[in-house]
Amino acid sequence: MTKAADFNDRSLSLGLARVSEAAAIACTPLIGRGDEKAADQAAVDAMRKQLNKLDIAGVVVIGEGERDEAPMLYIGEEVGTGDGPGVDIALDPLEGTTLTAKDMPNALAVIAMGPRGSMLHAPDVYMDKLAIGPGFAPNVVTLDMSPSERVAALAAAKGCTARDITVCVLERPRHEDMIAELRSTGAAIRLITDGDVAGVMHCAEPDITGIDMYMGSGGAPEGVLAAAALKCMGGQILGRLLFRNDDERGRAAKAGITDLNRVYTRDDLVTEDVIFAATGVTDGSLVHGIKREVGYVTAETILMRSKTGSVRRMIYRNPVS
Repeated sequence: MTKAADFNDRSLSLGLARVSEAAAIACTPLIGRGDEKAADQAAVDAMRKQLNKLDIAGVVVIGEGERDEAPMLYIGEEVGTGDGPGVDIALDPLEGTTLTAKDMPNALAVIAMGPRGSMLHAPDVYMDKLAIGPGFAPNVVTLDMSPSERVAALAAAKGCTARDITVCVLERPRHEDMIAELRSTGAAIRLITDGDVAGVMHCAEPDITGIDMYMGSGGAPEGVLAAAALKCMGGQILGRLLFRNDDERGRAAKAGITDLNRVYTRDDLVTEDVIFAATGVTDGSLVHGIKREVGYVTAETILMRSKTGSVRRMIYRNPVS
């Protein structure tokens, strides 16, 4: 197993940015074209090709699904040249396939990398998530609080009223009661149709995004990716796995999870320092989307290292034939 000390995040970070850039740029001809599957496949193909150029012995721990469900970038797939450190990789080549197909905001190509064993092998089940930005004491909000209690607690910590709090929520029927309770407090709600990794990331930069808190259930693998982002940006995320049937409990057992009721903190989900890259596919609050002009495609990437807390924004203008 690679030790954290062997993980040279500085030398690997620019290569990781190229990976997310490649995935995002590959989606360019499919933005707004209504074909989710084609957009996702283009991103997957490009991300895998670029990953295999890196001098790493990488294993996909958060990917496109189980091996029998995903032909490429499946969980457990080995990527890279094999000549380099052993690393865990969490990725979503296109976070927001529907957003891309409809040319709606906040579609991203996302990837995180850390030393081997640094990321939770989250099963493909739902996770109850709660996230806030940096600068707060631990457990200022918890999963055991009701939605209204969370708003009140965060408002008290910020020294403001509930009406000054904005909560990001994934727009789904399962969240209707939660949304109604949140609105009863006077808090504002930013509903998103897809892309809860971006939703959680919004909490880390409330002055830019206007989002103070994220809550609701979504994919557990996306929870690990979001934790990797917050590990770099600052902020808290709490997650608890949700199971609808025995098959999903079996997936957890297969992933080595024995405590089905455990509440995971950010540092439980991602235990070591990581690097994280996200490239905009469509325009969003965090990064600009792909821009097309005659002869060129321009992409914006946010590249972060948790070890140093550095956040780098890069513009890549690429000639195309």
